Amino acid sequence: MTPPGEDRGVARRQPGVWEDRRMPRPTPLSGFPEWLPAQRIIEQRAVEIITRTFELHGYASVNTRAVEPLRELLRKGETSKEVYVLRRLHAEPGASASDDDLGLHFDLTVPFARYVLEHAGHLTFPFKRYQVQPVWRGERPQDGRFREFWQADIDVVGDGELADHFEVDVPLVAAEALTALREIGLPPVRVMVNNRRVADAFYRGIGLTDVDAVLQAVDKLAKIGADGVAALLRSELGASEDQVAATLALAGLSGGSEVVEQVRELAASSGVTGAEAVDLEAGLTQLQNLLVRAETRAPGVVVADLSIARGLDYYTGAVYETVLVGHEKLGSICSGGRYDSLATDGSRTFPGVGISIGLSRVLSRLFSAGLATATRSVPTAVLIAVAQEDSRGRSDAVATRLRARGIPCDVAPAAAKFGKQIRYADRRGIPFVWFPGTDGADGAESTADTVKDIRTGDQVEADAATWTPPSEDLWPRAVPTSES
Repeated sequence: MTPPGEDRGVARRQPGVWEDRRMPRPTPLSGFPEWLPAQRIIEQRAVEIITRTFELHGYASVNTRAVEPLRELLRKGETSKEVYVLRRLHAEPGASASDDDLGLHFDLTVPFARYVLEHAGHLTFPFKRYQVQPVWRGERPQDGRFREFWQADIDVVGDGELADHFEVDVPLVAAEALTALREIGLPPVRVMVNNRRVADAFYRGIGLTDVDAVLQAVDKLAKIGADGVAALLRSELGASEDQVAATLALAGLSGGSEVVEQVRELAASSGVTGAEAVDLEAGLTQLQNLLVRAETRAPGVVVADLSIARGLDYYTGAVYETVLVGHEKLGSICSGGRYDSLATDGSRTFPGVGISIGLSRVLSRLFSAGLATATRSVPTAVLIAVAQEDSRGRSDAVATRLRARGIPCDVAPAAAKFGKQIRYADRRGIPFVWFPGTDGADGAESTADTVKDIRTGDQVEADAATWTPPSEDLWPRAVPTSES
């Protein structure tokens, strides 16, 4: 028995010794979001909309494992500080890092490249795939940035070659998916594009030979500003003032297809000639084709922005970043680009182009800005009331018949007064309460089942074999807050 003065949160550990086992209030773990039930309804609808859009464009679903060898995760780009290493809790004392060390994947592109190499014999090219999975990244949590978060990716991969038109298709499919999310309150999007061939040729043409380092510096423009990027170029690359000015001038160009001519003029005035000028023109031609075709298919959605660099070094052609209009300070919610040699086994190369929607980032803005809401927080459309505990079986039978017809329902947890059961439903947003009738036992008059819309007070007779709630009430819906 519990000793005097103690409650049931206290338990005996050993004779004569008592230990308080009540759990302390947990401390939230920064960077690992856990949505509430109503938010999960919005998340599930967002995933449904996104995946449906991907499938409409012919993308097939795949999942890849959560871990990859560290040597694979670290071989591309500035990622070493972001990867979570996976080790067994009881590893051998003194064990050192080895080629067998694993890390949680920080994006879905590198694992997908490995997937293509591993399963190439079973795939038909060009192969179009989508993935919606969590990833883990050890960066400082902040608005819209998490350590564990979900991405929704699409990629198109070819065997040996991949047509340029996929560089147009991929960002437009992502834009279509994000535009479809306006159904649940997401603002309009703007896709900003650049071409790494343009950037590579321009930087080499002005004498900056460590192109990857320049790209990584320019990629920080939104975070540290033009002065910060200029300082990096001077201190880490030894760039001259003319080189710094030309680099920042290129990054400052944005707009429609007219930007292509502006880049040509800047390159000429900056002294870009020879092979670099030829490469620059090839990249500009690709960029112009993307802009013209995108304007035809999705007017006003895609713009050129020569500051878009993408810090990961496997990109080789078009690169993309996407912002929410009116929420630009959140940063890019969807990014990607063309890569020609991320996946190769030495004899075969699989070029590709892909883009990734930061699903958790999108959701975080929907929630923090109050843009989306759920019509209720539970799936239940109707609560079956219980008149008395000894008649619970009748309520269970009604629930069974409704569920068999695809109507989500629940049975009241206790045979309380009907007013209390109605309040129970109301707190959860359940729109209907079902009151089972009686069978006329012991000479009493039998009564029919009734169902009440607790929002309007309307109550009618109902049969579990035929009654159906209105379609808008059958399942919870994610809607813009302005429409709730």
